[in-house]
Amino acid sequence: MSELRHILYVEDDPDIREVAEMALSAVGGFRVTPCESGIAALEALRAEHPDIVLLDVMMPGMDGPTTLEAIRSDPATAHLPVVFVTAKIQRHEVEEYTALGAVDVIAKPFDPMTLSSQVQAIWDSLA
Repeated sequence: MSELRHILYVEDDPDIREVAEMALSAVGGFRVTPCESGIAALEALRAEHPDIVLLDVMMPGMDGPTTLEAIRSDPATAHLPVVFVTAKIQRHEVEEYTALGAVDVIAKPFDPMTLSSQVQAIWDSLA
């Protein structure tokens, strides 16, 4: 598997989005494309071609599971690893997310200082 360089981060809360973007770029050295909604993410995927998608579960309009379904149904993006970032991390919820096609789940609130290493570890586990 190639080196992880580019992350699409989908989060409707602007403060969380900004913290994650700064953590992933400043601490992790990743290129980050932030998106505020599932719709914006689907548009960005066509133009940006990220290596991995970090996706909020609870969003107005198109939620994370619906966004993941759209990603998986498009042959151009179906292969992308998607990680849910959510406070909903009970065992049955995590099992539901992986059944939907997520490769992993990162718990909110996340530690900005370790977020990039968490994402890198998930990426490395896919190799």
